[in-house]
Amino acid sequence: MQVETTPLAGVLLLTPDVFGDARGYFLESWNQRRFAAALGVAEDALLPFVQDNQSRSCRGVLRGLHYQVEPEAQAKLVRCVAGEIYDVAVDLRRDSPSFGQWTGALLSGTNHRQLWVPVGFAHGFLTLSETADVLYKTAGFWNRSCERAIRWNDPELAIAWPTEALEGGEPLLTSKDAEAPTLAEALAAGSVFNGASA
Repeated sequence: MQVETTPLAGVLLLTPDVFGDARGYFLESWNQRRFAAALGVAEDALLPFVQDNQSRSCRGVLRGLHYQVEPEAQAKLVRCVAGEIYDVAVDLRRDSPSFGQWTGALLSGTNHRQLWVPVGFAHGFLTLSETADVLYKTAGFWNRSCERAIRWNDPELAIAWPTEALEGGEPLLTSKDAEAPTLAEALAAGSVFNGASA
């Protein structure tokens, strides 16, 4: 597995080793020992994955920017198994030197990359292919009362979503995502993370 750091401390881009031939391919999408080594922690220090989620989205669907606060904060290991998405993580750790900054990566069913989004980050993605199937493991259960969102097009974040690939340039959103607060509004409401640790 290849491990790439990103401009945001704690967020990693992981590319598994893929073994292919005329029959197809094989890859190991999850290995606790290798994942712990990638994070630089002992195996028993890993937050346990407790939930696997899957979504299918059509071209132009933007999901996010979502996160959960304590006591059920979530970390996510995200991969796109079919199609292509532009995946984004935003640092919401108030004491972090990169607070309010973002990083993004193309994840697809052909590049097999995964994005590790630790606790303290918001996550979202834009679907670039006709459809995209996204799987993500979560450390922390989904909890409606802890669920939060940041507006996808907050000018303070200035995320460079590749919307030029969309007809009309506008993503498809749920009303909840379209009406999400800005980072400044979330900060004023105390809906960000206090510490800087991932």
